[in-house]
Amino acid sequence: MSIRLTILGKSPSWQDRDGACSGYQVEVDGQRLLLDCGNGVFGKLRRHGDYERIDDVLLSHLHADHMLDLVPFAYALTYGPPLRTERPRLHAPPGARDALRRLCGAWGSETLIENAFELTEYDPDAELALGALRVRFRLVPHYVPSYASSLDDGGRRLVFSADCGPNDALVELAREAELLLIEATLASPDLEDRAHLTPGEAGEIGARAGVKRLLLTHFSDLLDAGNVRAAGEQAFGGPVSLAVEGDSYDL
Repeated sequence: MSIRLTILGKSPSWQDRDGACSGYQVEVDGQRLLLDCGNGVFGKLRRHGDYERIDDVLLSHLHADHMLDLVPFAYALTYGPPLRTERPRLHAPPGARDALRRLCGAWGSETLIENAFELTEYDPDAELALGALRVRFRLVPHYVPSYASSLDDGGRRLVFSADCGPNDALVELAREAELLLIEATLASPDLEDRAHLTPGEAGEIGARAGVKRLLLTHFSDLLDAGNVRAAGEQAFGGPVSLAVEGDSYDL
């Protein structure tokens, strides 16, 4: 059994050219999990398999670039061909039900998403069982409550930073993980926005956590990819990968 991570979208809050925002497919032992579902992700998901084969969707937080494509996903499940009898399970942070109702209410059907998915709000202080995976969360600093997650199949661990500024909680969560998928949004640490990381700060977190592999994501194609990689590698002290849509990584 192994974990396969596929990048569906890696853009920040605005999409790369022909790109998508936060979205990652995780496959383990026949199970398919969609980690975040930002704008543009649903179309990318369809390139990599049938959307109805997604068993679970897990949201890190409730910003649009991490959950907005739940809307077209829900429309497809509601009005598309009846390809499955069970609804996909949607695991979302506390407060998600009310937030999603407000979002969908603008189109006249406030329960669109919760009718299409089996929606539950996870407890960030408890372990979440998703088939072969066990998920643990840590609250990380951002504009809204944002939860980094550790996905463990009993032998390997994939850790996703969610959106965050510099913090120690992610270091502890990611300790000795096989792969840390971590945001690297900011070009410069001099910006006032400290709810995100620079590539250097992402590399430092990876080094402190002692992770085996570091994968930078959530940065714009307007940044020089060589500079992003170089800054991450200098702080990490070893090779760093950059997320590319369509690429897969096996743990």
